[in-house]
Order: sequence, then structure tokens, then C-alpha cells
Amino acid sequence: MTGPAPRIREGESFADLHLHTRYSDGTYSPKELVGSAVANRLAAISLTDHDTVEGCEETAALCAAAGIEFITGTELTAEHGGTELHILGYHIDTSSPALLSAMGRFQTARQERIKEMVSRLNEMDIPLTTDAVMSLANCRSPGRPHVGLALVRAGICASVDEAFDRFLKKHRPAWVPKMLLSAVDAISLIHAAGGVAVIAHPGLNRIDSSISSLVEAGLDGIECLHSKHTPVMTDRYGALARRLGLLITGGSDCHGFIKGTPLMGTIKLPYHYVTSLGEKAASLAQKSSPLTEIQH
Repeated sequence: MTGPAPRIREGESFADLHLHTRYSDGTYSPKELVGSAVANRLAAISLTDHDTVEGCEETAALCAAAGIEFITGTELTAEHGGTELHILGYHIDTSSPALLSAMGRFQTARQERIKEMVSRLNEMDIPLTTDAVMSLANCRSPGRPHVGLALVRAGICASVDEAFDRFLKKHRPAWVPKMLLSAVDAISLIHAAGGVAVIAHPGLNRIDSSISSLVEAGLDGIECLHSKHTPVMTDRYGALARRLGLLITGGSDCHGFIKGTPLMGTIKLPYHYVTSLGEKAASLAQKSSPLTEIQH
């Protein structure tokens, strides 16, 4: 195939395959997420919360009631060649023992990271508590946005953006590195759970030179459409996906109101790409074999 992505067919419906809820670092509940999907007339969505599948069952039931196709998903934080990147897993078995075991470790690391960020803030005489952040997060997979929200609630910052700029961005005083899974292991973990592995928003991570090696490790697709990809990026990654024989996916990366206006509706992936994703998942399922727990 040649030409830019996305290709839209006459009368085609649309999907958003990159969405977050309160089960990681979004503000939407599953009910609010599905309500927004209905309002945006989406035919299919995937929940891709960070390092968790905690909200998938609830969201699936709500989608079924609303007549929207639901695709199980997650977004794994990984690294390759010293660069952080994110791997999206689609059509995963959310009861996979290997997946749940690994996610348990990721979630523990996230919780410890919150404690360390709060400790660094306390060293600057900022009176924030870990309990305040965890209570606000109310999930197994907390992240920096929850610390930012807690700083806003405490009156220390006027906005989450200010909290990141002053304290939480890389090289800021309360920034703490993440625990990063190797991208190769992330891809293997997704495949072991019967899923399809897709590189998220490559234009934001500057990993173009690594994509070919990730394909050798089993990468199945590229998220070409993303709310922070320019049209030039979308076309470039669409052409790259076709050249490498990879799937094309896309999504808004909506986190609700965490940093302003929700992004759902800004990206609409033509539905035939959803069909291709499902076909790939079915093909991989026929080839898959159990994977023992990844050791670290």
C-alpha cells in the first residue's frame, strides 16, 4: 500500500484507541469515558490506562450497553536504547497470569515513586503527604499527574501544568525516574497475553531509528494518528508502517480534564484500521504460546 494515512472510506465510522481513566492518570470514570464516546459518535474505543487493566471490565460492560465496540488495552512504560517509549497492547487477555504479575510489579514501583516524589517535596518544606496523593489517585497505578493535582488541591500550585513546570518535570527537584521495562520484554508480555503490540506516539519520543529493531522484536504496529502528531508526522509514520508491513492505529490520548479540555473527538481513526487490528489479534492468538513470568 502507498500514500498517506489515514485512509477514510465513504460512510465509514470511527474509533479512538488511546484513552485513559481514573484507573491511571485520567480524570474520567469509565462511565464518563463511554458517555464521551457516545457524544463523539465513536463506533469503537480501547482503554489504555498506564501499566494496568483495572478499568477494562467496567468499561467493556458500559460499552456493550451503549452499542460501542470495546477493545481491551493497556499502555506499558518501556525503554529501548536508553530512550523511554510506550507500548500499547490491544486485544489482550486481562486475566493473563504473566501480564497481571508484571503489572503488579509496575504498580508497586509507581506507588514507591509517588512516595519518593512526596519525600523530595517535603525536603523543600512543602507540606504534602503520600496519603493525600494516594487518596486522590484512588487506583493501583498512580502517576505524576496525581501529585500535580494534590499540589493544586493544597493551594501550592495554581494548575497541574505549574506543578510540572516547578517540581515534577524531568530535572525538576521532585522528579523521580520511572521503573522501565525493556521494550522487547513489553512486546513479549503483550504477545503472551494474546495481544497486539503497537508503538505509541513515536513522534513524541524521537525513536524513528529504533523502530526497525523493534519490528525484529515483534512490534506489530505504529500509532500514526495522535493528538500531538502533526499532519506531516501522521503521513510519515503511515508511510513507514506500510513500508514495514505494520498496522496503523490512532487515538487522542485523552486524559479527561487533567490538563484542560478533554481530547476525545480530536482524533478519529477510520474503522477499517480497527478491523485490521482485530484480524492481527486473531492471527497472533493462533500462534501464541504461554510465556513464563519475565524476571528482573
